[in-house]
Amino acid sequence: MTTELSILGWTLVLAIVQVFLPAAARSRETGVGYNAGPRDEPGPPVGKVTGRLQRAEKNLFETLPLFAAAVLIANLAHRDGALTLWGAWTYLVMRIIYLPLYAFGVPVVRSVAWILSVLGLVLILFAVLRPA
Repeated sequence: MTTELSILGWTLVLAIVQVFLPAAARSRETGVGYNAGPRDEPGPPVGKVTGRLQRAEKNLFETLPLFAAAVLIANLAHRDGALTLWGAWTYLVMRIIYLPLYAFGVPVVRSVAWILSVLGLVLILFAVLRPA
């Protein structure tokens, strides 16, 4: 297995963490009973940190399918190399950095982390799409 595929696997672990973080934060706000129930009635308003964690999760899921597809295409087409390795590492590391920056409401630096994560994705796509 290539390093890029391993990084994809760790990115999926990050995605699972990002599914559970807002759920846990919401349980702290509403109590486990509400979160475990059918939630037929709207609960209390979402807190700031919970809302940020929900938006960070949504943000990850906007680019994760693109990242996964790019890594898989690079692997299947045997286009992996320095660009795909740097791109995959950049994407994962920046997504990890992005999460606490968003949760704590850090402006600008959070956006820089997001831009760099997308740059990692672009590096992989460049490796896949450049002429052989």
